Amino acid sequence: MNISVEVSYYPLKAEYIAPIKDFIARINKHEGLRVETNHMSTQIFGEYRQVMQVLTDEIYKSFELPHSIFVMKIINADLR
Repeated sequence: MNISVEVSYYPLKAEYIAPIKDFIARINKHEGLRVETNHMSTQIFGEYRQVMQVLTDEIYKSFELPHSIFVMKIINADLR
């Protein structure tokens, strides 16, 4: 099953841009996913298990920074 995820990342620190760019760069390294980024969020499209595993791994890495917030919407359809 293919899914679409919209994710927004809010690191609660003064220097917030670098962690956001790092998160997006790490997501983009995974083959088999389509990633589209705009000023408001990042959309990730792909097979359910792969997308969810990538998000689990990359969010975990981002949580190494204190006080990181993620907001996500997930739909069980490919909305590209």
